[in-house]
Amino acid sequence: MAGYTVAIVGRPNVGKSTFFNRLLEQRKAIVDDISGVTRDRQYGVAEWTGKTFNVIDTGGFVPRSNDVFEQEIKKQVLIALDEADALIFMTDTSTGITDLDEAMADVLRRSTKPVYLVVNKVDNNQRLLEASEFYSLGFEHIFFLSAISGSGTGELLDAVVEKIPEDRYAENEGEGIPKFAIIGQPNVGKSSLLNALVGQERTIVSDIAGTTRDTIHTHYNLFQKEFILIDTAGIRRKQKVNEDLEFYSVIRAIKAMDEADVCLIVLDAEKGIAAQDLTIFSLAAKKGKGIVILVNKWDLMEKSTNTARDYEKKLKERLAPFTDVPVLFISAKDKTRIFKAIEIGLEVVENRKRKIPTSQLNDTMLKAISAYHPPVVRGNPVSIKYVTQLPTVVPSFAFFCNYPDDVKAPYRNYLENQLRENFNFKGVPVRIFFRKK
Repeated sequence: MAGYTVAIVGRPNVGKSTFFNRLLEQRKAIVDDISGVTRDRQYGVAEWTGKTFNVIDTGGFVPRSNDVFEQEIKKQVLIALDEADALIFMTDTSTGITDLDEAMADVLRRSTKPVYLVVNKVDNNQRLLEASEFYSLGFEHIFFLSAISGSGTGELLDAVVEKIPEDRYAENEGEGIPKFAIIGQPNVGKSSLLNALVGQERTIVSDIAGTTRDTIHTHYNLFQKEFILIDTAGIRRKQKVNEDLEFYSVIRAIKAMDEADVCLIVLDAEKGIAAQDLTIFSLAAKKGKGIVILVNKWDLMEKSTNTARDYEKKLKERLAPFTDVPVLFISAKDKTRIFKAIEIGLEVVENRKRKIPTSQLNDTMLKAISAYHPPVVRGNPVSIKYVTQLPTVVPSFAFFCNYPDDVKAPYRNYLENQLRENFNFKGVPVRIFFRKK
């Protein structure tokens, strides 16, 4: 199932980003708890009372010039209305209701989707009195909060997650035909790859960044292999944010990612991996998706003996710590190794479904544990007695021990590496839990 997406809209300077950061940090659901990722704060995954949802802060997508300002913001509200499942409409009590608030309210009132009106900067009783004028905007759900201190956030989140249908995050994924999402910046050759695979011009390809506007599902049945390709609009870097396309494509990419089993992240060989690619990579890993990295336009690179090997080594340094991912050098234009990309994608689908018999798991892992014991914490020797795989979509393992809270990251990494060395989880995030025996 696709994930549930909440967009935060509102005019500039009402505190959208502060609120957005609080949503993510408060629940420790930061996209980039994977080290080395720039905190490009426009979208992330928040979690409240066990339900997770995507959050998009439209504040990062607004142009800076005044003449296009208002229609641009309005365009974004319309896109958010189209694409998101729910909207948080932020206003600011210290300035009261402005024309821009009125104009937005106008658009939002016509929506059939849930809209939560949030009056921000309500940090004392006087402000609460002043905030009551916002009832006049006519929204059923209205919340008074202070994004800086966080007061009032809980009630809002309770209301938001109440609307998330249970099956949105049921573990019913991974059934049926494997789904691949083709994700990447504009002009890295996503559509060319899709067309090369499908063998016909399904999508418009041109050199104008952002010509593919929509996600397109192509059901594919070839060489006895069956799968679905989800093609997305490009994700682009922040400098070019002067059009709403970026905002559009980011929502699309996140949606495509939610629907997919495996993300094929396409890079341009000459440009290498950008900060935004790393953000997408860590978001996919956080969501437990399979990942294959495709370095496209390899035909344009000047090569010597070890070009590919050195390139891959550099790439993996940027992706660390999660480096157990397949990297393939392709050319969509010359159709080089593009079918290999699908074969590897299908292998990653299998790796993601891999279930290891408990006896085999314990044999292997208990040997690894006795070869290198967990460090002693506060004089307590940690002893791990038993390990089992949990029945989840993403390969997850529970290690039962006497002091689960005392096992630190380096040892967790050691266990993950041992799992990867002994069983094939290439391209798949692995989750490790420590439980009290």
